[in-house]
Amino acid sequence: MASTKEIRTKIKSIKNTQKITKAMEMVAASKMRRAQERMLASKPYAHKIRQVVAHLAAGKSEFRHAYLEARPEVKRVGVLIVTSDRGLCGGLNANLLKAALLRIREWRAQNIEVDLCLIGAKGEAFFRRFGGRVLGSVAHLGDRPEIGQILGVISLMLKAYENKEIDALYLGYNDFVNTMTQRPQLQPLLPIVIDSSEEQGSGSHWDYLYEPDSRSLVEMLLSRYIESQVYQSVVENFACEQAARMVAMKNATENAGGLIADLQLVYNKARQAAITQELAEIIAGASAV
Repeated sequence: MASTKEIRTKIKSIKNTQKITKAMEMVAASKMRRAQERMLASKPYAHKIRQVVAHLAAGKSEFRHAYLEARPEVKRVGVLIVTSDRGLCGGLNANLLKAALLRIREWRAQNIEVDLCLIGAKGEAFFRRFGGRVLGSVAHLGDRPEIGQILGVISLMLKAYENKEIDALYLGYNDFVNTMTQRPQLQPLLPIVIDSSEEQGSGSHWDYLYEPDSRSLVEMLLSRYIESQVYQSVVENFACEQAARMVAMKNATENAGGLIADLQLVYNKARQAAITQELAEIIAGASAV
C-alpha cells in the first residue's frame, strides 16, 4: 500500500486538475452561448439563399451555370473539411474525421481520387499523419470566425471545379443538434442538388427577371451561396466544439471528484493501519519490559 504522503500528493494533484477542468467547463459554456447566437443569426440568410438557389436551379433561364450541371463521370472529388483548432472536446473531431476517412476509402475503392481543403488545425494534423492530396488549409480562426478568413480555401476549390480538376465538391462539418448531440455531416456542395423542400411555391415554374443580365447575377449569387454554406458550417462547428468541450470538461470534473473520494478512502485506511501498527508496537514493547 502507498504511504499516506504519496496519497496526499495524488489527492492534491487531482484537486488542482479538477479546478482547471471546472474553469474550462465554465469558459466553454460562456463561449457556447455566444457561438449559438452567431450560428442562429446567420441561419436565416443561409436558409433564404438556399431557397433562391433551389428555385433558380429549377427555372428555365437561358444561361445555365456550371455549378448546376452534374458531370457525366466523376473521376476526382474535392472535400472541404471543417474541424476545430483545439482539442479537449471529446470525440467531436475524431467522429468527423472517421466518417470522412471511411468515405475517402469508398471513393478510392471506386478509383475516384480525392483532393482536400482543410479548415482547422486538427484536420491539418490528422491528414499530415494519414496522407492525402491537400490543396490548401487555414487554421486559427479565433472565437469569432469571419467569412474573409476562409475565402481563400473556398475560391481554391471553386477554381478547381470550374477548371474541371475535380468533378464534385463535398463539405464535411459537425451539425449542431443540441448541447449534448453533435452529428458529423458530409454533404454534397457542387454540383448544386435541387431540394424540392427548398423551392418556393408549389408546382409553379415561374422564373426571375434578370437585370442587367442573367450570367453576371447568377455567377455572383452561386458564389455567395457556396460561401454562405461553408461559413454556416464553420460557425456551427465552432458551436459544436464549445458544447462538446463543456460536456467533456464536466465529465472530467465529475471523474476527478470520484477519484478524490476513492483516494480519500485509501488514505483513511492507510492512516488507520499506520496508527494500529504503532499501537501494536507500543503494546509489544511494554509487554517485553
